[in-house]
Amino acid sequence: MTTNANNSPIILIAGHWLGAWAWDEVCEHLTADGRRAIPMTLPGLDERDSGRASRTLDDQATAIRQTIIGAGASEAEPVVIVAHSGANAPVSLVLDQRPELVRHVVWVDSGPVASGSVFAPDAPEDLDELPLPPFDVLGEQASLESLNTETLQRFRARAVPEPGPVLRQRVELTNDARRAVPTTLVCCSIPSAQITELADAGHPMFAEVSRLDHVDLVDLPTGHWPMWSRPGDLAHIIDEAATTPVG
Repeated sequence: MTTNANNSPIILIAGHWLGAWAWDEVCEHLTADGRRAIPMTLPGLDERDSGRASRTLDDQATAIRQTIIGAGASEAEPVVIVAHSGANAPVSLVLDQRPELVRHVVWVDSGPVASGSVFAPDAPEDLDELPLPPFDVLGEQASLESLNTETLQRFRARAVPEPGPVLRQRVELTNDARRAVPTTLVCCSIPSAQITELADAGHPMFAEVSRLDHVDLVDLPTGHWPMWSRPGDLAHIIDEAATTPVG
């Protein structure tokens, strides 16, 4: 059966320290093209939430499921999910729990996690939250290429500390059907050829990529935050993925 994706809602989820606001420019491009874009802020990343430091990956996965259902998703009319960076853990949980509600997943400089993964296994139990590091430190962990001073200032001003429980929680996955969801990897700070090599070699960070049933790798050379450095190009890739027929 072929699903008509023309009106499939696109749910956008940013990585650590970020909320729905991170997708503003991408959403402008998507909505201008007639797409229904739904950016969301994960539990623990809403600065107005007084209990945000206690939020977990399970809380985040629940919120994503609720957003999917609230968008009208069903097995007959599934949604598209766009997951950037550290959003890969809660999105992987959702794909494990309700794969039938997702017609396509787009990983932005990210990818699915393997069962048993922990983002920060060495994080101490008394770490309540992790603030955005200084940019010289962050730049050693993820590429800041093509981000101008104004963008970095906005990042710093609006970033919300990441909850400690999210960083420490182990991802438990049991449903192999998650691997059948059609997938696009948007390769920004690491080129697709290198990701393919790492996946084939069984590198822990990319091992799940080699187990996917339907995956396309698309190069978008830039830093780790393409929603700011190349929003129009990223929106185009998302739109292409969202409109690809699924048999």
